Amino acid sequence: MITKKKRVSYSVVWLLVVVAFVTLISAPVLADGYDNALHGVNGYDAVFEVTQGDPKVANLIFWAVKNAYEVSELKVLKNAPKIAVVFHGAAVKLISSDKKPFNAGEWAEVEKFQRTLRQMKKAGVTLEVCLYAAKVMGVDKGTIMPEIDQVGNGFVSVIGYQMQGYAVVRIP
Repeated sequence: MITKKKRVSYSVVWLLVVVAFVTLISAPVLADGYDNALHGVNGYDAVFEVTQGDPKVANLIFWAVKNAYEVSELKVLKNAPKIAVVFHGAAVKLISSDKKPFNAGEWAEVEKFQRTLRQMKKAGVTLEVCLYAAKVMGVDKGTIMPEIDQVGNGFVSVIGYQMQGYAVVRIP
């Protein structure tokens, strides 16, 4: 025979299980307010078009770039995110081993930026550099980080990714 005390205990445990279940189910939807932006989204493909060449600013921006594909809310999507970054303009100097364009403080920021890019590459992000931009900016293609794929024209890459359904995010 179940006593009144045991019935109350079972009821409390059952209530806690229900509350925990509802919380777990609704957490991805409620977290950080992405429920509107991600409603009905199955895939999350983006190409970041980067021309910004200030190393300190690049480090600030690339925290947000990494966060944009690492946020936990994306884990519930049907397809894993596909991310590409295409460098052109002054940004090509940030992916070179040539220290000449930078003072010591700026070079420390460049090294930090390059470490971030290596982490991104290990995470599966596609990294590309426009060789036309490298030539115009005076960057020897032999000094470009080996993690960066070299393409003749970065605009062809950006347009190609866009035609494949990638969202284009410009970082001027």
